[in-house]
Amino acid sequence: MNSVSPVHDRSIGDIIAELRTLSAEQVAQILRHQQANGMRFGEAAVALGLASADDVNYALSQQFHYPYAPHELNKLSDELVVLSQAFGEQAERFRALRSQLIMRYFGEAGAPRRALAVVSPDHGDGKTFVAANLAIALAQVGAKTLLIDGDLRNPRQHELFKLDGDAGLSHILAGKPQSGAVRPIAAVSGLCVLPVGITPPNPVELVERPAFGLLLAELVDKFDHVIVDTPAAVMGSDASVIAARCGGALLVARKNESRIDALQALSASLQQSSAKLVGALVNEF
Repeated sequence: MNSVSPVHDRSIGDIIAELRTLSAEQVAQILRHQQANGMRFGEAAVALGLASADDVNYALSQQFHYPYAPHELNKLSDELVVLSQAFGEQAERFRALRSQLIMRYFGEAGAPRRALAVVSPDHGDGKTFVAANLAIALAQVGAKTLLIDGDLRNPRQHELFKLDGDAGLSHILAGKPQSGAVRPIAAVSGLCVLPVGITPPNPVELVERPAFGLLLAELVDKFDHVIVDTPAAVMGSDASVIAARCGGALLVARKNESRIDALQALSASLQQSSAKLVGALVNEF
């Protein structure tokens, strides 16, 4: 009886050939181009127009058991680089950040379970970009992960994940919870997003209320990791309040843009609260 080889025992070429139903002559053509130009099979197939970059990424994901769902990615923003450029430099940097946080924060011996706030001094620093991609990277290692959009002033996570704004964090904090506020993301197994919902007129008051701390405590018990996006510090005290509720903060600065005095002021504000400043990240992109 014939046996089927496990996916990880098959070559990238075999997976692409089966995916695109390539003929023996087309495979031979790719191999000739590969040898003549010193390329990988996937690169040669793309160069000849016999496969796409998505096909190569899918083949790699199959071979190495890496989550990748190209049909779902079309529904999401290209800013989610851990998905849209799964094997690129930016995605690798988020995986490195994930490893550091698991070792130094989420997996810290004897520490209670806690959320992580992603904060930055000003608009455009990339905190929303970092929070979203970090949450995806955490979910990709099998951790049940929740991304909360805590930016009640200028929310964007619903745009990145293409979610409607009918229900969300603001409704819960205003005492008007609605079913379905926490949304599972089909493209990433284990990832859920809690968007803002309707942007409220009193954002800092909502996160200062005990209800926000109680909500976080409940969600931290339900998920392995909870990441919270926050408003830019220039908008007010929201970021520091949220970080204190979470227990820790990751500070994001933008290369050649963020001012040292603004970073120092935000760092000092965090250190004066009960939040642990986990580290700082320079966004080069």
